[in-house]
Parts: sequence; C-alpha cells; structure tokens
Amino acid sequence: MPRIVCAVGLLTVLTVATVARGQALVDNTETGFVSMFNGEDLTGWSGQPGAWHVEDGANTGESTPEKPCVASHYLYWTGGEPANFIMRCQIKLSGGNSGIQFRSEKRPNFDTFGYQADFDMANQWTGCLFQHVRGAVVTRGTMATVLPDGTRQEEQFASMQSLVPFIKPNTFNDYEIEAVGSRVTLRLNGQLMCEVNDMDSERACRKGVIALQMHQGDPMKVQFKNLGIKLLTEESGPDTNE
Repeated sequence: MPRIVCAVGLLTVLTVATVARGQALVDNTETGFVSMFNGEDLTGWSGQPGAWHVEDGANTGESTPEKPCVASHYLYWTGGEPANFIMRCQIKLSGGNSGIQFRSEKRPNFDTFGYQADFDMANQWTGCLFQHVRGAVVTRGTMATVLPDGTRQEEQFASMQSLVPFIKPNTFNDYEIEAVGSRVTLRLNGQLMCEVNDMDSERACRKGVIALQMHQGDPMKVQFKNLGIKLLTEESGPDTNE
C-alpha cells in the first residue's frame, strides 16, 4: 500500500498560511487563471429564478423568514465541466451551511450530485470533502486513500478542532480546491484542510459541473466572490487546450 503522507504534504501542514488575511486569494492575472464571475451580474451562471443575486460584488443566496429556502439548490457555472483544475474563491456565510460543488452532475430542480467542498457556520463540516452518497469522503485534518473496492486508509495530520483558528467567522474566507486525477485537496486561507486519493471504482467523481450551494433550513445568507479557475492536465501541467 502507498503511504498517504509525503514530505511535501507535511511541509504544507507545518507551514503557517502565507495568504494575507482579508486579501483576495484569486489573482486573475496569475498565469493560467481565468475569472469565473464578473462581479456585476449572473452572466455565466444559471440557477433557480429569483433565488440568487449579486450584492457587493458577490454571488449571493439568502433565505429569510419571508422567503425561506425549503429545498437545497445550486447556482451552476456554465463555463464547462472540468476534470483537472485549481479553483479559488472567497466565501462568506451567515448562519447555516453551504459549499462548492464540483465534478458534479446536474439533477432536477437545480440539484446536484458529486463532490462538495463544505463550509458551515458551526464548523462541523467546514474544510471537509462531502459527497451525498458517502457523507464525508475525507474530514478536516485527514489525508486518506480510498481503494477501488471502497476500503480506505487514513492518516490524521491535525485534529478538526486545531484547524478551526484558520477559519474566519462572519467574513470572507479564501477557499481553494485542487482536483487532479484521483487526488482532491482542499485549503482554507492558505491552510491545508484535507486531501484524498479517491480511487473508488463506483463513487469517485472525475469531472462535472461546478455549482454554489444554497442550503435549506433556517434563515441564512451566503456570498461568493473572486471566483477563478486554472485548468490542468492529469499530470498537473498547463492544459494545452486552454
């Protein structure tokens, strides 16, 4: 069996985040990155009519007592269904739960099925990789390998609680998703949150839509801004078809 933790991974864990707090993580002038959102309207995005709007330069979903969200739904990015990429954005949550769906399938009524980079106000799921059929594919503070038959190896590099100080409440957090081949890595505010080498022959996701979640339940508000993506090959090099 291959070891899960490598020297590079350990270095990432032990290094203090270098991204300036409050500074936009996404720089669309960085080589290979392209903007996914113009900050002005919903051009390039498709969602439940009337459920999303742009506020203060951010894609915004909100559930209120007067207009509750009774069933979770998603705002789809219409720019493609990428397989291998680095996506960066900023997310701000007031109450409840949200996340970024990727390598996912569209479902009726603006639903999805696939991987989700999770984020919730209680930080029970923040920084975890979620999938509807499996729940937590990998939890915050864990590196995992999932074999083709679904069996798994796990190695914890940090406790879930020890990573909470890297999560900023009531303001924008920098979220990075890196998906290359069977490996998915999530980082928040420059800090590694989890990583998985998901080779499950039945449930691993290899490509699909990217979408932003509006979660059903109590009143809440979620905002996403500075969304950018860099397409990669499975060998982690620049995509020659970009």
